[in-house]
Amino acid sequence: MKDTLETLIKCVLFKGLTMEEIVKLLGGISINLNAFAKNEVIAIENSKCTSLGIIIKGKVEIQKIFPSGKIITLNTFNTGNIFGEALVFSGENVYPSTIMSIDETKILFVHKNDIIDLCKKNDIFLNNFMTVLSDRILMLSGRIRNLSYETIRKKLAIMLLDEYKKQKNLFLTFQCTRKKMAEILDVPRPSLSRELINMRDDGIIDFDKNVIKIINLNLLEECLID
Repeated sequence: MKDTLETLIKCVLFKGLTMEEIVKLLGGISINLNAFAKNEVIAIENSKCTSLGIIIKGKVEIQKIFPSGKIITLNTFNTGNIFGEALVFSGENVYPSTIMSIDETKILFVHKNDIIDLCKKNDIFLNNFMTVLSDRILMLSGRIRNLSYETIRKKLAIMLLDEYKKQKNLFLTFQCTRKKMAEILDVPRPSLSRELINMRDDGIIDFDKNVIKIINLNLLEECLID
């Protein structure tokens, strides 16, 4: 239980609450702590979502699995992250993608009704939950916007500019691999690699492993102009 509380106090849902307050808040609800082995399915596409999941330990991937067997990783969540917060209250509360454990993982599931009770009991939790929902909407809007650009250079440029705003640094560190970056941008991995090289040759960026350096911010912004 101690490890669980140490994770929860770092979770965005409980930001601003002490460990004692979290214990008291959770005391009146029923929660399920489930363990999953590496590469075990946590939730399958089109299955019902009745609970919010908090990752207490490990890492999970949100995957789109096609009939052909092709798998695209849509997102990766680490310890302390949450999932299902929007689905659980939707009219069609089913998982649109498969959630897979990629490490030995522990998930704390909080039922929809208990989320409502937590929001009623504590204004800080309510504000944190609303913030999470708003941030998720903005993230999805940004993802849709990125996919709307017609060229790989434009898609890559907007991603780099967004990361520049977040990291406030010309040296951008990415946690995802090139393969996952290509999946996020919905482009073939070889095409992404070629465009990175082209942008480097044009004096816009430089890169080494998981770090991309913006050489010329003006030229990067001009990539978005026809």
